[in-house]
Amino acid sequence: MRIVVTRPQDDSERTAAALRQRGHIVVVAPLLRVEHLPLTLAHTYGAVVITSANAAAAIAGHPECAALTALPLYAVGERSAEAARAIGFTDVHAAGGDAVDLVRLIAERRPDSRAPLLYIAGEDRSADLIGDLAGHGVAADLAVVYRAVPLPFSPELIGALQSGAVEAAMHYSKRSAEQFITGAKVAGVATQATRLRQLCLSGAIAAVLIQAGARNVAVAKRPDEPSMMALLEP
Repeated sequence: MRIVVTRPQDDSERTAAALRQRGHIVVVAPLLRVEHLPLTLAHTYGAVVITSANAAAAIAGHPECAALTALPLYAVGERSAEAARAIGFTDVHAAGGDAVDLVRLIAERRPDSRAPLLYIAGEDRSADLIGDLAGHGVAADLAVVYRAVPLPFSPELIGALQSGAVEAAMHYSKRSAEQFITGAKVAGVATQATRLRQLCLSGAIAAVLIQAGARNVAVAKRPDEPSMMALLEP
């Protein structure tokens, strides 16, 4: 299959490599660029929480990175857990792939209740993790360490859509799906873009595309890359 991958550059390249190994043709067309933001630590923390590999990457060069990596870390899934290990975290606990699983894991493990948790995240978040943890009696502070900056459609993507050279698009976040629709309108290829088969990590992402007129929309059974790849199986 001929597939568009719209993730930020590094994530897109990793996904594209996996797709090419499966015999697919890939157009890498990032619609978001990850921009790191400064981090100031207000307290002593009992553990770190992340819901994206981008959060781990954002603190990799921070002066407090060594202090943070000495703490236990709770990750939403295996991909973010791997990113945490890559920057030095050793006591890493991975949930099943979504925020509900993550809150359950933290509530069950009950990390050091004498100190709040530090949730390092992006500017756009789909779940109220702080509120959900508070409902289980777990205090946490939010630190925004990166933002996703929208990018326009590349000439390669516009040309591929105009010529019918792609059949499907993979969407890993609500924000990138929104930019897919916005960018397509600006580039004058909205009709071609919404005609593609849309492969989505979650129902919330799918809803953005359906609302914009997409009809051939599929949602992964689990919010992880293996489930996204499974959507491509005959």
